[in-house]
Amino acid sequence: MTRLIATIFLAVAALSAAPATAAEQCAPRADMIKALGEKFRENPTALGVVNPNVIVEVFVSDQGTWTILASDTRGQSCVVSVGEGWESAVTTAALPGT
Repeated sequence: MTRLIATIFLAVAALSAAPATAAEQCAPRADMIKALGEKFRENPTALGVVNPNVIVEVFVSDQGTWTILASDTRGQSCVVSVGEGWESAVTTAALPGT
């Protein structure tokens, strides 16, 4: 949980950083989503609200690559983390008597 909080803190900091500092990892959200789809075949899988100004989104491909973006209300997105080997947890409810 501490690692997640630190990652979110870094994302929020990147969104408020000077443009020269964040330019390599940040771009307009529409451009980021287009690039993730075209280059990595990643599609949106999950999102969460960090605060009223920032959301975190997870993009995943069928091959298991993933990217986490933090996006602000101005339409700017920053890459928080990337990786391989994504696995979605499947939760099934047990039926009574099984």
